[in-house]
Amino acid sequence: MPSFLRHLGRKSSRSVKPGQKQTNGQTEGPNGQGLTHRVSASTLNSSQVGSTPSTTPATSTTEEVNTQTKDPSNGPTPAPSRPQRPNVEPIKRYSMNGLASPTSTGSNSSFNRSSLLAPRVISISDNSWVHQQVLLIFGQVGEANSRPLDGTLTVNHHQGRFPSTCWPVHDSYFKALVHLEPGWNRIRLDFASPKVSSPNTSIPAHASFISINYLPLSHSPPLQLAVILGHDSPGTYDAPPERIQREGNTLDLALKKFRMAAYLWQAFTGEQMNRYGFGRRCFRFEDAWEPGTLSYQDWENNQYRTQAKIHIIRSTKSVAEIRDLERAQQYGPGSKKGELFDIALEACRDYFQPTPGQKHYVSCLFIDSQWDTHSNTVRGHAALGGGNGEIQLAIFGSHALHSYPSSIEEVFQAFQDCTRTDTAFVANDCNESGSSWEAANIGIGAHLHETGHLFGCPHQESGVMLRDYVTLNRTFTCREPYSTRTKSPGQRLVLPSDECRWHKLDVLRFRFHPCFRIPIDNPNINGDGSVQVWTVDVSQGGVIATSKSGIAWVELYADGDDVCHYWKEFPEMDNQYPRQVVLDEGMLRSLLPKERQKLRLKVEVFSAGGGKHTVEDFSQLANQKNARIKLPDGRWGYRSGKLGYSQMEGSRPEEVIFDYAHIQTKLLRSVKVYHGFAMDGIEFFYEDATSQLFGKRGGSVSEFALDTRKGELLLGFALRAGLWIDGLQILTSLGRKSEWYGNPNGGSGHTLIPPRGYTIGGISGSCAQWLDGFSLIITR
Repeated sequence: MPSFLRHLGRKSSRSVKPGQKQTNGQTEGPNGQGLTHRVSASTLNSSQVGSTPSTTPATSTTEEVNTQTKDPSNGPTPAPSRPQRPNVEPIKRYSMNGLASPTSTGSNSSFNRSSLLAPRVISISDNSWVHQQVLLIFGQVGEANSRPLDGTLTVNHHQGRFPSTCWPVHDSYFKALVHLEPGWNRIRLDFASPKVSSPNTSIPAHASFISINYLPLSHSPPLQLAVILGHDSPGTYDAPPERIQREGNTLDLALKKFRMAAYLWQAFTGEQMNRYGFGRRCFRFEDAWEPGTLSYQDWENNQYRTQAKIHIIRSTKSVAEIRDLERAQQYGPGSKKGELFDIALEACRDYFQPTPGQKHYVSCLFIDSQWDTHSNTVRGHAALGGGNGEIQLAIFGSHALHSYPSSIEEVFQAFQDCTRTDTAFVANDCNESGSSWEAANIGIGAHLHETGHLFGCPHQESGVMLRDYVTLNRTFTCREPYSTRTKSPGQRLVLPSDECRWHKLDVLRFRFHPCFRIPIDNPNINGDGSVQVWTVDVSQGGVIATSKSGIAWVELYADGDDVCHYWKEFPEMDNQYPRQVVLDEGMLRSLLPKERQKLRLKVEVFSAGGGKHTVEDFSQLANQKNARIKLPDGRWGYRSGKLGYSQMEGSRPEEVIFDYAHIQTKLLRSVKVYHGFAMDGIEFFYEDATSQLFGKRGGSVSEFALDTRKGELLLGFALRAGLWIDGLQILTSLGRKSEWYGNPNGGSGHTLIPPRGYTIGGISGSCAQWLDGFSLIITR
């Protein structure tokens, strides 16, 4: 035998495990046909790898296509031509300190050119960098104009360190999840089909390679996963009797299913961020070294792996107390609305014990949820997301957990399982979970929706933050089975354009969220993210928005809008967003439809540091008659947006026009600050021994002197503010800062520095027992 053939034989044999054999280039073993050891009869009929899934029992393939294109008004129409092949769009690349990704699209440079059926990955380039352990890939077998094929894709992981997995190929397209290890991963993809002949050798006939570099992130806060149980809970969850008999419903299996669902969230989000041009950034999980569950083949071997940790938290409440709190927010007015959220918040606070300045992001699953057949209600379940600052929290129930996949091998099966939901045992959530795969959509997708709230996303006009997660399955499969929700055969070929997605405004929030931070991000945007708005003279644009971290985008809400339909983004230049932008009212209103341009306009301004400023009535802000004040020398001054609510008992307005702003002989010498746990007042002293007081004297007294010999001037203030003014720091033109006076940890951080071309002319606000309102008066 020639030496090069012996070499190829040795290379191939390394990927074959003991006890397995290869036929036609495809490994036969526990997952040789892509089926796990736990498959229901309906799954075998509808989701077997390489087979065409059935839809409704009495529908042939031809009828299925015709049903898809049926118009209720015009009757049946001819079957449409095959969908167009997706174009490979260039992906925005980011430098990795010299480790740049190649500009090639797909894995064409590394696949076996001896076979036209070698799989080609479309969704990611060879040698790309990613930051997630489980990566979603989409690709194609054969050429665009070749005959469509069904078959099986086998993913052989780097050096065989993770079990091989099999994925269906439908009409020559495939989607697969790839498990990655930190560092460089060389993945081999094998295609096999009963319609394609393969040589009877150990060499894969149709194989390609793709290399992926996985860089785990440790500098950003993780998304933590937690299961909450009653203190007397047995740790079981609702499941049909047949499924309990087949796989069980124990706490151990619940953890596997929840973990796999979380990895699907991550794979979906990472792919979406990349499609929107923000690179493959994504949230990370808190990891632990423990028995692996991502492959069922690890279960029996007790194979340890680094994987997402799930915290098991025992509540002080009993199972009965938890189940007494029904889904009040969905099934009526409910005096107990939100109490489950409070229970979870208390349990997480006691468990994690956050320290001052530390923020936790926790997505929780209540395992004690129960379907009540008498009231047709899921007890012990609430779908909520939000937080209190120190803990950002999402909660969801376990009523759909039975339908989740528990390993990577079960993902495509779970989203093809047409087993009907039996409401004698489990819930049909909102009548949209009539089958097992649809229940998985609702459970995994709705919990992702609440996790979106945890990250700061409001409801949107479309996407996950509406209810588009009812098609979450399309992200992970190329063919959709019969849907009880739509009473239709489903999508025969599912391409990326058909999939569920995050809304653009969601990914903009993720782009600047600390949990989505990647090494190449500008480190300067992680400090003060506050936004200030300033009314200025019309010649300068009318309204200016400033932020130390940069202005990223603005959202527009015409009167009556409950979600945002129109927005404007600002460009990033050299890894920095503009720190000052002009908000022209005419330009902003031109983004709205003509019939809505004259309505009251609310504007929300977002910074690259994650801050936001809301202007409830933009016309009122831009109206210079309300915002401007005449200085003694005849110039106009303009009040900035106010910090603090000016709602304390006895609050009265205060305003000081600095003498030095209009009298050239006046020279500001020092500033005295009166403070305790909040700000009482500020007094400005001049060289002629006169002073001006804003607020009142009281508490401790601190003095900050200006270096008048070097021409040092007052530049602005850094403040901590909420309902009132908690703390203050003085900023000067020489770059100096005073110490923090008052409470440096109260409220939220803000920086008040006039826009370019303006100086401080005075201070406006209000005072009660202490300062509860603060804004600058600026002038040219």
